Amino acid sequence: MSYKNKVFVSFDGDKDIHYYRLMCAWKQNDYSPFNFHDAHDLNSARDTSTEETIKRRLRERLNNTKIFVLLVGESTKYLQKFVHWEIEQALSLGLPIIVVNLNGLRSMDSSLCPAIVRDELAMHISFKSAILQYAIENWPDQYQNLKNQFKTGPHYYKNETYDQLGVT
Repeated sequence: MSYKNKVFVSFDGDKDIHYYRLMCAWKQNDYSPFNFHDAHDLNSARDTSTEETIKRRLRERLNNTKIFVLLVGESTKYLQKFVHWEIEQALSLGLPIIVVNLNGLRSMDSSLCPAIVRDELAMHISFKSAILQYAIENWPDQYQNLKNQFKTGPHYYKNETYDQLGVT
């Protein structure tokens, strides 16, 4: 059995890939404490692969994942082929989910958040490296505690948490 230490990032590959690349840049920046073990570094799924092959490789990545990060942009809620499927898999695997609002909102954005995750136990944050790193480090344990208490629904960090992290 492999050690689950990876972060799976789901996003609109056409419109929001630059946000994912920025996350990778945060990871590489020597001046930023941001870091994550990227599940996208595992296996390769090519654009020419069949949907079945891509989903099989994505499933392998998800099986090696500790936490699921969903980047939510303008079109994320409409993506049924892969993003919706990835969310379904994360939910069925019981992965802690961090919903990252690319528009900067610090709580659930009901107009952009995919319906499948709106009522689920998930942490909703803004797209900033410090709060994302904080959530990656802290949400899995918080998620487990809340899950053990049968809590559901969207969660978010208070403004004080953002302030303590220096997030404006």
